Amino acid sequence: MNNTIEIIKNHRSIRQYLDKDIPDEIVDEIVKAAQAMPNSINGQQTSVIVIKDKKTKEKLSELVGDQKYVAEVPVFLVFVMDFYRPYLAGEKTGLKEVIHENIEGIEAGSVDVGIALGASIIAAESFGLGIVPIGGIRKNPEEVIELLGLPKYTFPMVGLVVGYPKDHSHKKPRVPFESFKHNEKYDAAAVEKSIDIYDNQISEYLKDIGRLEVEKDWSTFTSRIYQSVYYPNVEPAMEKQGFKRK
Repeated sequence: MNNTIEIIKNHRSIRQYLDKDIPDEIVDEIVKAAQAMPNSINGQQTSVIVIKDKKTKEKLSELVGDQKYVAEVPVFLVFVMDFYRPYLAGEKTGLKEVIHENIEGIEAGSVDVGIALGASIIAAESFGLGIVPIGGIRKNPEEVIELLGLPKYTFPMVGLVVGYPKDHSHKKPRVPFESFKHNEKYDAAAVEKSIDIYDNQISEYLKDIGRLEVEKDWSTFTSRIYQSVYYPNVEPAMEKQGFKRK
């Protein structure tokens, strides 16, 4: 197996970091890896904001749900779905850009951000850095938009903590491969069969890290969260930024 595959398969989220700066050239390589990824119609509808300022990181740490490692790491990246750029192209050509007014635009932009995020994770880990994605960047989106000076037709989709790991934590198991890989058609039976198996695996993992009483298993933890829309401010904030779902 080649080294890149091993880096990817060895991934784990890191939440404790050393007090050690990351050289600017390494940060740039991580962001360049994101920029090199494919994107829908070459619309380039992703931007990455690199945040090192201590006060800004502290404020973001509060806004994302008091996740303290956002303030503690040397670098925090914010991945922005950016239709302001193609909007400007439409202003230049006189061909009005309207894709952001349809769910298709939101889906295309979301996929592009996800691809860029994945590349950044692999790039960071290849330098021996630790990471953890921060979906909580969407918890208080209007405040984040104001703090980062985001223009219309943009939206902060996900953050990425980047730093040197203090420890390497436990590797969280994934669902059985047989229920992840589907041959030719979706295998609903394999997914149904996998739930109990995975719940048992996660319970053992949670027992090892001392969180069994808190989370119990995958089904309990996931359904507890997904029984409500846990970031209800996203939809009105997106509408204010010019995005629609029609």
